[in-house]
Amino acid sequence: MKRKNKEQQSGAVSGGSLAAKKTGLSRLIFAIKTEPTLYLMILPVIVWYILFHYKPLYGILMAFQDYSPGKGIWGSRWIGFEHFINFFNDVYFTRLLKNTLIISVTTLIFSFPAPIIMALLLNELPFKRFGRVVQTISYMPHFISIVVICSMIRSFTMDTGVINQFVAMFGGEPVTMLTKPNLFVPIYVISDIWQELGWNSIIYLAALAAVDPQLYEAAKIDGANRWQQLCAVTLPSIVPTIIIMLVLRMGSLLSVGFEKVMLLYNPGIYETADVISTYVYRKGILEFSWSYSTAIGFFNSVINFILIVVTNKLSKMLTETSLW
Repeated sequence: MKRKNKEQQSGAVSGGSLAAKKTGLSRLIFAIKTEPTLYLMILPVIVWYILFHYKPLYGILMAFQDYSPGKGIWGSRWIGFEHFINFFNDVYFTRLLKNTLIISVTTLIFSFPAPIIMALLLNELPFKRFGRVVQTISYMPHFISIVVICSMIRSFTMDTGVINQFVAMFGGEPVTMLTKPNLFVPIYVISDIWQELGWNSIIYLAALAAVDPQLYEAAKIDGANRWQQLCAVTLPSIVPTIIIMLVLRMGSLLSVGFEKVMLLYNPGIYETADVISTYVYRKGILEFSWSYSTAIGFFNSVINFILIVVTNKLSKMLTETSLW
């Protein structure tokens, strides 16, 4: 009798899950039939992700092979984790990991709060037209090509550049800053803030626009001044957005953009400027070590995946806000 009851319960559960799947599928089909234009509009995005983000994943197999272009991925010799072991024993491993972490963490500490502060300041401006002008100006660097941006940075930091002219005015000695290893990280972080400040503040401005005005009215009735309203109403209202953006940022902590680093660094400052992504480029493109560079890139991706999962878990435990 008990066995029958258990079988009936398990059958009911499996039947319920099957019914739920059918219901979900039927709902999707019904939605597509109801709004075909909307799903047709999103189709190019889906195809783009499949072609450029999911299809190339099979190339990760090269990390476990002695890849030969003539033999292809399925014909190349399998060597297991040899490339990973070689990378961990590489003389440059410590330097690469240290530089990547220093640049990433420094950028996170200084660059991540900057757009939040920018959005809060713009939100507090009484003259909205002036705020829109400031927004427009601050967006501009984001749309400038990274090649042009780096050319500007090189020009500004030369011994005859604008920055050195200010240094000379205060009695300093002009130097070509990008030849000094200790100046690379500050230049990288400050230029990153300048380039992305306005663009990254958009999402926080949108979150601020969604704050209920009645909350501010209630705070005013209770006698709260502007600073108290900011601390008691504004910041708590956008905390979920800040947390989500932080979790996403942690997922790319070790993915320091190699384009900007490559355009700014030189062999003389590899000591502080060489990062994992630039090392992958040199090994894979310049030295044709495709399998070795794939293994390094895969290691980088795994660490980023672990970081985003752990950060999301901690966020869910501490704040009940998470990506999933």
